[in-house]
Amino acid sequence: MAVSNLRRLSSQIHRLPSLSFFSRSLISRSSASSSSPSPSPSSKKVSDRIVKLFAIDPFGQKREIVGLTGQTLLKALTNSGLIDPASHRLEEIDACSSECEVNIAQEWLEKLPPRSYDEEYVLKRNARSRVLNKHSRLGCQVMLTQELQGMVVAVPEPKPWDIP
Repeated sequence: MAVSNLRRLSSQIHRLPSLSFFSRSLISRSSASSSSPSPSPSSKKVSDRIVKLFAIDPFGQKREIVGLTGQTLLKALTNSGLIDPASHRLEEIDACSSECEVNIAQEWLEKLPPRSYDEEYVLKRNARSRVLNKHSRLGCQVMLTQELQGMVVAVPEPKPWDIP
């Protein structure tokens, strides 16, 4: 019954001028997702989205990290406990403080898209010598893909002002 009501509402949605664009899109998406109870054949299983990486912690220990395609490197590192989630509040460059800075192994650099102007600005602003290390990337700006399977990243030790 709820599904039929949602479909009826969805068909009438474009005739309601008082609804905002957000409300219309939300109702449309809800009705589309509820009308097909089984997943589409093009959707991937979680096991198909797994990306296994290797991270070198600040003590030099190599650890296997698991993330999902479409997830940020920061999310995978925080899920594994290598980066404190409280140290990087948002995964947006506008609020970035470079607490998620990592170093990418040389052989993986060309598989990543180039740094954006904003990412370079944040890295330079927070570098001690203001010289940009070519291996430095912000974990919040690196999106995981299947091509990054096996990538090696190093998590630097916390800066002295960040240690409690």
